[in-house]
Amino acid sequence: MALNETLIAIKKNIGMYPANKFFYNIYFDSFLILVLFYVLSKLVVLISKKIILKLAKKTKTEIDDIIIRKTNKPISLILLFIGIRLALLPLGIRQNIHSGINHIISSIVIVIVIYVIIVVLDAFIDNWAKKVAEKTKSTSHDEIIPIFHRFSRVFISAIGVLFILPVWGIQIGPLLTSLGIAGIAVAFALQNTLGNIFGGMSIILDKSIRVGDKIALDNNTVGTVVDVGLRSTKIVTLDNELVTIPNGKLADSNILNFMQPDPRVRIAIDLGVEYGADISKVKEIVLNTIKKMPNVLKEPTPKVTMAEMGEFALKFRALFWVKEFDEKADAKGLAVEEIYKALRTAGIGIPYPTRTVYIKDKK
Repeated sequence: MALNETLIAIKKNIGMYPANKFFYNIYFDSFLILVLFYVLSKLVVLISKKIILKLAKKTKTEIDDIIIRKTNKPISLILLFIGIRLALLPLGIRQNIHSGINHIISSIVIVIVIYVIIVVLDAFIDNWAKKVAEKTKSTSHDEIIPIFHRFSRVFISAIGVLFILPVWGIQIGPLLTSLGIAGIAVAFALQNTLGNIFGGMSIILDKSIRVGDKIALDNNTVGTVVDVGLRSTKIVTLDNELVTIPNGKLADSNILNFMQPDPRVRIAIDLGVEYGADISKVKEIVLNTIKKMPNVLKEPTPKVTMAEMGEFALKFRALFWVKEFDEKADAKGLAVEEIYKALRTAGIGIPYPTRTVYIKDKK
């Protein structure tokens, strides 16, 4: 009744009622409603582009610009479908056909609304990620943001389905009960998988390891991280073997990271010389040998200390640094070789393990 009165008022204002009976036709009423909502939908797009978007560009943030650009057309579509639904009322279509058309239109409108909500959430997530990246100067969020996007889209879409089902006369109460029981069963079945997923998220957020890091695990696995995925992390060992470790297990492991927070690596070499050797001379020879080696850093300063007086040798420890983990093995091998040569050249002996046995004569 209210719709008919509105139409009559509009036709009176534009001089169409009651002068011409054609304008009091139900088909014309339906056409007039459709045209009005079509014009309204176009006005929404026009106003959002010409006025609202210009005002949004004056703000400091870009999130309002993105939301307006991506939602003006979906909102105009919603108005258009509402117009189609109202345009069917004056036609007096049979109840079952009219009901089916209304169900279809209502479902389409809900889908569009869900799309708008997803677009708005995506814009907020991207804006948050951008701000965090600017503050931390880190790229680790590039790996976790897609997870947030997928989760939000699945969650909102599921809610949208729950709104669409009642439109078609499907009761969601029993369905929610069944889904709750099924969800518990699935959660138990996917316990390890979910643990790995949350482990992967914690690794990415904590930034404990990144792609390219050289790490050592408490199971004696040493290698380079080549991929940090949602479920597992891949490591290439020093023997060029690919090891895949579930993130749940990795998150509970002790991780030695050679690249963080400082990629420099310290090398320690233990050596022994014969008793009677000049301690100062040994330190000087070993230290000068290390300083002449390539790739040895001047800072921190290399040093040689006497560790202990062993059973058959005076024990020393040489300490020096190299730029990164990849240089460690070669630098240590070269240092051992050069120190051995320098000590031999200086006439300082390196003793074998020896034992002195005293035999007591009972006579």
